[in-house]
Amino acid sequence: MTTGRTTPAPRPAAGALRLVEASTTRPRTVDLGDYARQMTAHCPYLAPSLQRGLTTWTVYRAVGDAEAVQAELFHAGVQAAEWLRPLLNRPHGLLRCENIVLVGEVPGTRHRDLLAWPHWTLKNLYGPVGVMFGKFSAGEGEVTAAGHRIPAAPASFLPVRAAVRRRDPRFLSATPDLAAVLAAADDDGRDMFEHIPTEWMEIRTWARHLLPPAKPSPSWPDTPASPPTRSS
Repeated sequence: MTTGRTTPAPRPAAGALRLVEASTTRPRTVDLGDYARQMTAHCPYLAPSLQRGLTTWTVYRAVGDAEAVQAELFHAGVQAAEWLRPLLNRPHGLLRCENIVLVGEVPGTRHRDLLAWPHWTLKNLYGPVGVMFGKFSAGEGEVTAAGHRIPAAPASFLPVRAAVRRRDPRFLSATPDLAAVLAAADDDGRDMFEHIPTEWMEIRTWARHLLPPAKPSPSWPDTPASPPTRSS
């Protein structure tokens, strides 16, 4: 997967994620076919996306410590979003979905914790330009806003897709400010890093100030709250 836009630099954590499979509709490392087909019952856009080959998966293996892996997940998310942005206004652009898959283990840290801060940061960074990030952790079931249980993901991943402005804000009831931003999203071609830092720790500090009031997280004692755990 390539992008014509600049991505944030420097990357002191480069190498913490090892590319296993480049963007593909049928990854061999993890079996996601049955899961994706089951999920079509819960996402009206997924079936036509699969049929047109517009749902892709990039697989990475964690080989660094937790902080470095988070930094690289953020960078991978930026790459995916910047690749997606110019495609959204093309035919079937709204059906495109690039998924960042995480395999491998980081001792002492769950995948859901590895995904939490990159997901929250990316969602807030790209919400204003209409790019939506989700979050699914391997083996953990999800429940929709309507109370329907959806299948547990066979692997952890961050889906990156076009925001559906009439639908997605409903999934962000815990973060009404973000919901409002997403509902009014418009991509004016802006440089996403014109007014925010490019170092991961500074980016995380920026994102921390956007958190809604919540209980302190024991895993992040220096933060007033943890990112919301909802997947979308």
